[in-house]
Amino acid sequence: MLCTETTKTCRCLVLLIRMWIRATGDVQMQIESLVVLLVVGAVAGWLAGQIMKGYGFGLIGNIAVGVAGAFIASMVLPAIGVSIGSGILGSIIHSTIGAVILLFLIGLVKRA
Repeated sequence: MLCTETTKTCRCLVLLIRMWIRATGDVQMQIESLVVLLVVGAVAGWLAGQIMKGYGFGLIGNIAVGVAGAFIASMVLPAIGVSIGSGILGSIIHSTIGAVILLFLIGLVKRA
């Protein structure tokens, strides 16, 4: 079976969602929560791609970048004492900051 970039991205997205479920302990994730997670991830990934010029990943890639960014930001931001408001807007800002950090690190690795 051919392994395309889309299937790799889908596998990565599924892995990130499983990691998030394990980290939060929310085994009984409701469908609404999953939809919000995907929408916030898509918006945050798109925003991070706009901030970091030259990074466009398509819808599934943006969702993966946004979800990974949320995971990174949930570890980094509290460690440095940054607190962002709650709600959807706060989640989007939080995820976008983490996604920008992720894209910055990817850029550093690609240059090396």
